[in-house]
Amino acid sequence: MADGPLIVQSDRTVLLEVAHPDAESARHELAIFAELERAPEHIHTYRITRLGLWNARAAGHDAEDMLATLERWSRFPVPPSVSIDIRETVGRYGRLTIERNAEGELLLTATDGAVLTEVSRNKRIQPLLIGHPSPESFVIDAWARGHIKQELLKIGWPAEDLAGYTPGTPHPIELDESGWTLRPYQRQAVDIFTEGGSGVVVLPCGAGKTLVGAAAMADTKTTTLILVTNTVSARQWRDELLKRTSLTAEEIGEYSGQMKEIKPVTIATYQILTAKRSGQYAHLALLDALDWGLIVYDEVHLLPAPVFKLTADLQARRRLGLTATLVREDGREGDVFSLIGPKRFDAPWKEIEAQGFISPAACYEVRVDLPAGDRLEYAAAADDERYRLAATAHAKIGVVRQLVERHEGERILVIGQYLDQIDILAEALNAPQITGATPVDEREKLYQAFRVGEISLLVVSKVANFSIDLPEASVAIQVSGSFGSRQEEAQRLGRLLRPKESGHTASFYTLIARDTVDQDFAQNRQRFLAEQGYSYTILDAHAIAA
Repeated sequence: MADGPLIVQSDRTVLLEVAHPDAESARHELAIFAELERAPEHIHTYRITRLGLWNARAAGHDAEDMLATLERWSRFPVPPSVSIDIRETVGRYGRLTIERNAEGELLLTATDGAVLTEVSRNKRIQPLLIGHPSPESFVIDAWARGHIKQELLKIGWPAEDLAGYTPGTPHPIELDESGWTLRPYQRQAVDIFTEGGSGVVVLPCGAGKTLVGAAAMADTKTTTLILVTNTVSARQWRDELLKRTSLTAEEIGEYSGQMKEIKPVTIATYQILTAKRSGQYAHLALLDALDWGLIVYDEVHLLPAPVFKLTADLQARRRLGLTATLVREDGREGDVFSLIGPKRFDAPWKEIEAQGFISPAACYEVRVDLPAGDRLEYAAAADDERYRLAATAHAKIGVVRQLVERHEGERILVIGQYLDQIDILAEALNAPQITGATPVDEREKLYQAFRVGEISLLVVSKVANFSIDLPEASVAIQVSGSFGSRQEEAQRLGRLLRPKESGHTASFYTLIARDTVDQDFAQNRQRFLAEQGYSYTILDAHAIAA
């Protein structure tokens, strides 16, 4: 009997023995199609889901590849029910396709007449079908291309969209690779995306997702709408495009709360698209302002729910989603799959780290004891108040100061969730702070001063989670966060993963109030790090002072 690191169970869970010498290799292959559910010290639990299997299939992995992974690393024989289930689930992808006929109509076609009959009689899908020209096809109402993909996914029959895309208005864009070149995995990601037409590229923070977007623009050579998380991110995209492509300042517009420019390449914030006036979305005209040939969704895991409806209306446009993690805290990964597109490319963090393109990171959880008075206040508090009390515990301030002293000479980010806590930290550390209330121009000045070394310590709120390029940051001290958010953990660790000129290994500290919900939520965030092959070292706060 093999002595592998995996145990595959009939309920489609897979156990990974972390200490096994082959655990890293097995985890690397398993993560392609299975989702990590729990990650305590010794045994990690993965679950094989339909969406995970379909994303893997869309990225080019077939059922035999996935079963070979399980059989290669499993300690016991793979249960026959699991093998059958994987083959049948993966086999559902592509049985239905959306195509276009000679008259330009959208057709839902099937390789299996029984499947086509089944879905056509579904009460949510039937109204979207307006004709039945052949036994193998139905005509889809022109507006319903996105909506029908959502509904088909819900009933377990994901459709492969082969209906093509409007080319948009041509616009010349070239990469300017003087002094740099696309990394091999970036080029591979762009080629796979271009071949697939639409979909999501998953790359670690610091691995150059913006350059993948720029290269996709250079390949498609069309007017492009780029949707980003905030204005600072918009400015960074603009700077990168000016530096890395043939685009000029006159060709790039910003559409945000501050500016309303529409140019051949327009960078808009998610906030502006979701802004309402008199109960109506006030800026939807942007989506039709030009004949866009490409829509780029930066940080697609943060796409606001209302934008999914807008994305359903953009199905004729090529769509590129960029993200470090497909995990969404609202559980709408299926809508990303249906409306942006399936995962086309996924480069694991550890693989890119091994190639030297992102910095290695050491992750620590520092457990802090609450003083007796604070412990009593926590115990007496209502459930909805306890996380804030634990996360903002004053006992954490001294530990932060000790960590800053430990890393003297490095560039350090101290990250908090609560504004009053950020004020206290900034004062205690005599450091500048950046929050949502900090004007954009001032934020950019402070970020730039940090980049060039004029300041080495910044206290920041969650505004620094998203798309902020601080390559020389080598230490992050997370004092409080958004409950158990795995996507936030991805963003915050990502701040540290740019390769360092200093050569420092990145250090990522999370401060936890012991025996509180703060510790419980931290376990969920740790799942993200375990998914990527990182592990926490648990430290006692007293050891920091020693």
